[in-house]
Amino acid sequence: MQRDTKPHVCVIGLGYIGLPTAAIIARADCPVTGIDVSERVVETINRGEIHIEEVDLDGLVRGVVQRGMLRASTQVAPADVFVIAVPTPFEKDGQHTPDTSYVMAAATEVAGVLKQGDCIILESTSPVGTTGAMRDLIAGLRPDLKLPGKTEETPDIAIAYCPERVLPGRILEELTHNDRSIGGITPRCARKALAFYKRFVRGACVTTDAKSAEMTKLVENAYRDVNIAFANELSIISDAMGLDVWEVIRLANRHPRVNILQPGPGVGGHCIAVDPWFIIHGAPDASPLIRTGREVNDAKMHHVVARAEAFVAENPGVPAACLGLAFKANIDDFRESPARFVAATLARKHGERIKIVEPYAAELPREFEGTGAELVDLDYALENCGILVVLVDHDVFKAVPFEERARALVYDTRGIWPDIGAPPRAAGLRLAG
Repeated sequence: MQRDTKPHVCVIGLGYIGLPTAAIIARADCPVTGIDVSERVVETINRGEIHIEEVDLDGLVRGVVQRGMLRASTQVAPADVFVIAVPTPFEKDGQHTPDTSYVMAAATEVAGVLKQGDCIILESTSPVGTTGAMRDLIAGLRPDLKLPGKTEETPDIAIAYCPERVLPGRILEELTHNDRSIGGITPRCARKALAFYKRFVRGACVTTDAKSAEMTKLVENAYRDVNIAFANELSIISDAMGLDVWEVIRLANRHPRVNILQPGPGVGGHCIAVDPWFIIHGAPDASPLIRTGREVNDAKMHHVVARAEAFVAENPGVPAACLGLAFKANIDDFRESPARFVAATLARKHGERIKIVEPYAAELPREFEGTGAELVDLDYALENCGILVVLVDHDVFKAVPFEERARALVYDTRGIWPDIGAPPRAAGLRLAG
């Protein structure tokens, strides 16, 4: 009987996905080297500490580092399996052109240490065709190796694509229990990647080709974006008609086949706010619905800014508190956050009148510098600010009783305080007291 040998794994990119992934693989008794360009991140992890907020991640990282199963470095090291989890942003060029340079830079580093039998898995959300492009890059850098899809002989290297499906705040649980789509450059590549993921994933692992797996990830988030856009557009329509959108949605959802999502100040995060653009860029003439959904959700941020600015302008001299900067509740991730955009826009116009409450921030982001806006705690805002602009539905905000906000003017973009109930009952705009 052949003895199982634990593969040495190199995880490239130790951010919100890479670090939890590296820790879970290490927990499965596979030695892991985590790679990051930041020396600060590397030093933090090697102390058994973490640089991001995620439920239970601190204890897991501390444990696997102490056991010697995880170490961090700035240099890619030889391994048996390489997992690439680096950012894939889009260009701010008006065309939202996908930027895969971080993926290709990581692949270039990996190419230098590859040996026969290795497996490379791309996890970064990517435009369709990125895995194949990565394979072509490596083939050019390592002509001594036979690459899958480039030879009729048995390839020396396996290359696959396997995106994550996780919810911030539940990343460790979902990395373990959620189903995975594993797309290989060839079926043989998919099977090798499957064997690796079955070491630590309890959910179903379904194999397919690389392009289908890439598209699947984009489709999942575009689907959510379009549905959120319906709710956000409905909130703007309700606003114009003087209706309470929360009441409209509550009643409509009593229909057995209707499930309208909740509106907000826009859509944020690196996935839903970004991935649809990858589809649009790949098929610009065939994606009008997806494009419209993106435009509706981006426009909602500007709608919220306009309503909030009017509210502040109508009450001169009254301090206003923006509650939240994160892109969703109970996390410290501010990437592509509509709340951050709204708060920063208000701060640039109204200066020191704007107070920011964000329990997951130790300091304000860079764009607030020079505005006069101040980071304050929730108690200070409730005691000193006559205007409350709710931008994130953090649990700590939901827990504020009516009595503590009864004398404040409230613009609630998240619908967390349904007991306000006083006119004007426009969409998301409620006057308390």
